[in-house]
Amino acid sequence: MTLTFSWRGAFTSAEVSALHAHCFSAPGEADWWARVQAHSLGWVVARDGTALAGFVNVAWDGGEHAFILDTMVAAPYRRTGAGTRLVALAAEEARATGCRWLHVDFEPHLAKFYLESCGFTPTPAGVVSLVLP
Repeated sequence: MTLTFSWRGAFTSAEVSALHAHCFSAPGEADWWARVQAHSLGWVVARDGTALAGFVNVAWDGGEHAFILDTMVAAPYRRTGAGTRLVALAAEEARATGCRWLHVDFEPHLAKFYLESCGFTPTPAGVVSLVLP
């Protein structure tokens, strides 16, 4: 297994939708290409040959803050360092564009990955659901 990682690498919306469905059990197609073009500083693509093995989106506020979203690694590549490398390259590239802060929020079961493997520091934060009951 030899993975290649690329900042703003080529992908199709169909392959990211399939990876998203696999990683988040959330079926459905999305226009990922339009989404990243409209809202992202960049993204990182991991490939094993031509197969999409991982993806992470880096949204931003147009200034000093970037945000990790949709970190995805296909099952055969989990626990190999692929996710850590996706996030590390995202951080490197966000820093290179002048961002001073990289934010991430995550579910509790991902704390070890983001805090220990990726080097994030826990901070107080808040969220409010905008979904009506």
